[in-house]
Amino acid sequence: MNKESVSDKRGFVKSLREFLLGFVAHESCMVAYKEKAGLENLLFLATFGDLLGVPVFRNYHALRLVPYFAARLPSWKRTMLRERDWTDSAFD
Repeated sequence: MNKESVSDKRGFVKSLREFLLGFVAHESCMVAYKEKAGLENLLFLATFGDLLGVPVFRNYHALRLVPYFAARLPSWKRTMLRERDWTDSAFD
């Protein structure tokens, strides 16, 4: 075997290894993203639940967070009030 073919094989193996690592890592990143989104929804619900009809006792600390959440509040309300059916969770 000459050096070029060995070098090409090593390059191919390295590329394949990186592809498979990215494939596996992408799945774990998606799980972490969904978990983070769920925790964020829970925080919003605890802070702004009364906007959706959930009785929540407001405290001083929750009111101090309002300026940080104000920009994302309309999209969060739309997400939480969106009508869902079984096909939404079946294809995730």
